[in-house]
Amino acid sequence: MIQINSMPDHIHMLLGFRPHQSISSIIQNVKSESTKRINDQKSTPFKFAWQEGYGAFSYSKSHLTDVIRYIQQQEEHHHNKTFLQEYKDFLTAFEIDYDARYIFKEPE
Repeated sequence: MIQINSMPDHIHMLLGFRPHQSISSIIQNVKSESTKRINDQKSTPFKFAWQEGYGAFSYSKSHLTDVIRYIQQQEEHHHNKTFLQEYKDFLTAFEIDYDARYIFKEPE
């Protein structure tokens, strides 16, 4: 784990991993272990569960400082733009085709 920061409706993690590791297995582990811990410790007044899916983006090592700063400043970013708006902007900037039916939902 290089950097992590959370907001009420999402979390950003900057991870380093080896070529033999898969992003999906890392995320599956993070979600299952954190869900178990949060629920065992009764950290929320309701049963905690992650939404399905996740977004993952790769960056070159030369961008590491910028990505760390971006993650650290989440609260400031979201004063001007919701995470959903920002996520769609990322998908567009990275030229990733997506179907809006499969984008995460805003918390109710």
